[in-house]
Amino acid sequence: MVEQFLLFLISLLANAFSAFAGGGAGLLQLPALIFLGLAFSVALATHKLATVALGIGATLRHIREKNLYWRYALLMVLSGVPGVIVGAGVILNIPDRTAVVALGLLTASLGIYSWWQPQLGQVEKPQHEDLPGMMIGGLVLFGIGILNGSLTSGTGLFVTLWLVRWFGMDYKRAVAHTLVLVGLFWNGSGALTLGLLGTIKWDWLPALLLGSLFGGYLGAHLSIVKGNRWIKRGYETVTLLVGVKLIFG
Repeated sequence: MVEQFLLFLISLLANAFSAFAGGGAGLLQLPALIFLGLAFSVALATHKLATVALGIGATLRHIREKNLYWRYALLMVLSGVPGVIVGAGVILNIPDRTAVVALGLLTASLGIYSWWQPQLGQVEKPQHEDLPGMMIGGLVLFGIGILNGSLTSGTGLFVTLWLVRWFGMDYKRAVAHTLVLVGLFWNGSGALTLGLLGTIKWDWLPALLLGSLFGGYLGAHLSIVKGNRWIKRGYETVTLLVGVKLIFG
């Protein structure tokens, strides 16, 4: 019972943090699963499946606010899911340390870039909605999908900033799309692929799923209530923390 409560608490905190900032649940949850005794591949598959509930919790809250643009939702599914499957298919070959450090530096730079752009994502300014713009946007989402399937944490943060920077969303709407589409469809397809290729710790899932569900709803609620300025600050904090974690292991 103590172990199950600890798993629930870790999942609740990690996913609430992620749902508020637009990514980064793996910053706390994945290392905790490894610390509790799971092998990396088992921990990753279990983490991916558990975070599907994050998408469910966030969806329940964001649907009420009508924060989703369905054309972007469709683009994220069609572009991102194939990338996730490709990435998850090669995860058993753990990424080279140099690549992980490079990803950490890039992730941290996202937060620094956002911090240096005070007005970024504060007001919605739709752009690149024509066919070339959507194709470029989809190609980048495919690349981020590969990272999502093959690496541990932080890739949702890339999606959030890309939606803000390329499509002109504000942070609140971008986070909504990241949580629903990455949480449900990307992590779901990644978990399925990893589950078929490897092993999932099934007896830990109930507590992790419950924490993820409530954490996703709570974080989404806070992001809606607090607004773009607070989400932006949360995003910058999480990107820096994830970057440092990737760099220093």
